[in-house]
Amino acid sequence: MPTVAQRYANRRARGERVAAAAEPERRAPVVLMVSGGADSTALLLMACTAELDLADGRGPSRIARERLHVLHVNHHLRGAESDGDEAFVRDLCERYGLPLCVEHASFGDLGGRNLEAAAREVRYATARRYVRELCRASDTPRSAARIVTAHTASDRAETFFMNAIKGSGPAGLSSIPRRRNIIVRPLIDLTHEQLVDYLEMAGQPWREDVSNADTSYLRNFVRHKLLPVARERNGNLERTVGTGCEILGDEDAFMQQLAATALRTCTRRSQDGLLVIDGARLAASEVAIARRMVRLAVKALDPDARLEMRHVEDVLACVGAGEGSVTLPGGLDARMEFGTLTLRTPRAREELATGWLAVPGSFATAAGSILIAELLRVPAGVNPLDWVVQRDSSNVSDTSPAAVAYVDASLLNGRLWVDAPAPGDVMCPLGMNGRKKKLSDILGAARVPVAERHLVPVVRTEPGGAVVWLPGIRLDERFKCTERSTRLVKLTNRPVTGA
Repeated sequence: MPTVAQRYANRRARGERVAAAAEPERRAPVVLMVSGGADSTALLLMACTAELDLADGRGPSRIARERLHVLHVNHHLRGAESDGDEAFVRDLCERYGLPLCVEHASFGDLGGRNLEAAAREVRYATARRYVRELCRASDTPRSAARIVTAHTASDRAETFFMNAIKGSGPAGLSSIPRRRNIIVRPLIDLTHEQLVDYLEMAGQPWREDVSNADTSYLRNFVRHKLLPVARERNGNLERTVGTGCEILGDEDAFMQQLAATALRTCTRRSQDGLLVIDGARLAASEVAIARRMVRLAVKALDPDARLEMRHVEDVLACVGAGEGSVTLPGGLDARMEFGTLTLRTPRAREELATGWLAVPGSFATAAGSILIAELLRVPAGVNPLDWVVQRDSSNVSDTSPAAVAYVDASLLNGRLWVDAPAPGDVMCPLGMNGRKKKLSDILGAARVPVAERHLVPVVRTEPGGAVVWLPGIRLDERFKCTERSTRLVKLTNRPVTGA
């Protein structure tokens, strides 16, 4: 997110910085996405004959011809017309001496997406793959490469109204950004009509897609029905909408930054397929930030999950109530309990046994056993250590593996968290006088294979909290039963097939 000083810095200073850039960055590929329509045809001509702003700090400037590459995706949606578009782009590239990559796409199962969205995903995925190949061949950094699209101010206005009709939030109403990572849109301030005038003056023909007249498509409805009416009130509609989109985009990026920071501070546990968030802190967040935190959390687990507003609201309703669960798109499970919001992917639910162990209560582990927690009160006038030895053959001071452990209940909060070992985990093994030791070393000494360690249950005070017990391996010194203990939690690791 740029500051005022960064955005409005002197152009000459930016040019000087770029002039000092490493030579490989000046050779990085620039891929033009050309369909053959008026806008992308104008983009190709301008890239070869005029100055374009590639958002690289130099402002509008000429692009070295050896950097230019053209990508055309033939979706084969219009039969011979699609093949005609491809032939047109081939002739155009041959005339200007530009290397061309043609990708052929087909569409079967759309997975609930509309055709326009599916085609767009194919184009961008192809462009990113092409850029990677070109960067490897030229030994240039991918960050210096550019994917250039021919989106215009007209496209931006259409997308704004389309998203408003569909009920999008700030991100959708920001419409089409000038830049997203290496994707840049140097024609975003020009209208489609201006580019058509440019081509006509240059005597350059282009291809017309007859489906653009079909108003059953939302974009065409907005283009041919809605925008002409809006222009009756504002003849400078595209510029006005574009300014609003710029403001919304900047504010949306700032809010996203705040939400990302808030999510990091609220995250109690994070591993592949699992995210545990402090429910109290999430509940205390401003609603605008909390909504974004939920979206970011889901995206971190499943970038392809398509959240709707109702999904976000359902999750926050559980957070506000302090309990409840929601199944989200992609099969993600969102569960609020004991002050934490836990998000799991379907794979994590199957492979990672993580969650709360209530006291009293039980929990099924990934290793195929049941952890049982019982709350016991030590009789008055009885030495807790002697009482425990009489109850159980396992001596609480014994460091040998045991299926039972006794923990001082006063050091817990009425519940325990169970998950798997994580990098950096340490504990103070019983019998080592408070010295810390890495869980990886303890598991190694216990001869647990690395490939099986994710199945070892780890009992903690809370998500990301201190390790209390490695069932069957070692109890932590800090939580052991002492002569001053009055209430104990008996923890048992019982095989599912056992009695």
